[in-house]
Order: sequence, then C-alpha cells, then structure tokens
Amino acid sequence: QVQLVESGGGLVQPGGSLRLSCEASGIVFNIVTMGWYRQSPGKERELVAAITRGGTTMYADSVKGRFTISRDSDKNTVYLQMSSLKSEDTAVYYCRASNPFIYWGQGTQVTVSS
Repeated sequence: QVQLVESGGGLVQPGGSLRLSCEASGIVFNIVTMGWYRQSPGKERELVAAITRGGTTMYADSVKGRFTISRDSDKNTVYLQMSSLKSEDTAVYYCRASNPFIYWGQGTQVTVSS
C-alpha cells in the first residue's frame, strides 16, 4: 500500500505561482512513476505532469513552459511548481503513484482568480 498526501493548494491571482507537494508513505521503494492530474467541474481528470524514477518528465501541452515537476527521492516527495497561472488552471489537483498498482491522493484545490 502507498499513501499520498498533497499540500500547497490555494487561491492565487492570474499570473501568480504555487507549489504543490505530494509525500508518499508506505511501500514506496518500488514506485515507478509519480505524477499530477487535475479535474475541474464537468471535465475528465487529465494528466498535468509526471516523472519517472529515472527522472524522465512529461507534461501536458497546456502547461509546458509554465509548470515544472520534480522529485526528492530521499523524502519520497514530488513537487509541482506552477507559474504564470491562468484561470483555466483552476481545478482539484491529484497526486498519483504507480508501482505499478495505481494510488491517488485526496486532492488539493487550486483556484486562479482575481
């Protein structure tokens, strides 16, 4: 079992920045990929960014150049640095881990509004 706890969401103005954190606990030694997904009302959950154990990253086209995913293996934590935020980034952001079973965090709300 893997437990994921997200933090760092909140309200930010357009153009602002936020950093999300996701700490994994439990059986973490064999986690292959960690990532961030988001879901806004009426839409399906979508991939935002992911990072493999080897450090390979992938991003949704809509966030390339604005978001950066990183991983601290010693802390079993993955981060999502979000910059130049737009109103369309408003969503609940979920952390996901695979080993290869899939685990989800509880989600953290990000609201971009003036």
